[in-house]
Amino acid sequence: MRIVQEFTKGFWKELPPFKLVLGLCPTLGVTTTAYAGIGMGLATTFVLVCSNILVSSLRSVIPSKVRIAAYVVIIAAFVVMVEMATQAWVFPLYKGLGVFIPLIVVNCIVLGRAEAFAAKNGVMLSIADGAGIGLGYTIALGVLGALREVTGTGALLGSAFLPFLPGPIQVMPAAFKPFLFATLAPGAFVFLGIMLGVINLVSVKK
Repeated sequence: MRIVQEFTKGFWKELPPFKLVLGLCPTLGVTTTAYAGIGMGLATTFVLVCSNILVSSLRSVIPSKVRIAAYVVIIAAFVVMVEMATQAWVFPLYKGLGVFIPLIVVNCIVLGRAEAFAAKNGVMLSIADGAGIGLGYTIALGVLGALREVTGTGALLGSAFLPFLPGPIQVMPAAFKPFLFATLAPGAFVFLGIMLGVINLVSVKK
């Protein structure tokens, strides 16, 4: 069934940061913890699904000459909703993600799905596409954030961004010395490169 194919492609075949190599700015910027990575991924997923729905619904109405501008306006409207919602209900996460929430407007993943898929397909397929790509992106950011957090602190889920969840969970033994490089910006590049290398190796073997 095509809807299932469009949904599942985002988990491996078109995994945004590693297969499409898109959305690398937030991938590198917010993945200091697993909480932050998952929070950013879910915010992007919401914008992806909602913008795909609206773009797909209006694709026959929006003039081709102004389609990009119209897509940006649609995406920006949902980004504002996400920003206001996180500020109101999950303020620590809002503070932790900072400028990266409004920057979802210029995220290549969101605009790319609107232009390449939603503008050419029906609403249901566009929902499946947006949800699959978004959840795949969320998993990628969560895994990268978890690796950096465990390596850099020895614990997992120790972020204060979501204080109502339990944490931290001590993963490494007491004798473990945190590798602080993992929590810094250069560490993001190194861990992203390692994950990209592993995924490419698995893909080649397949």
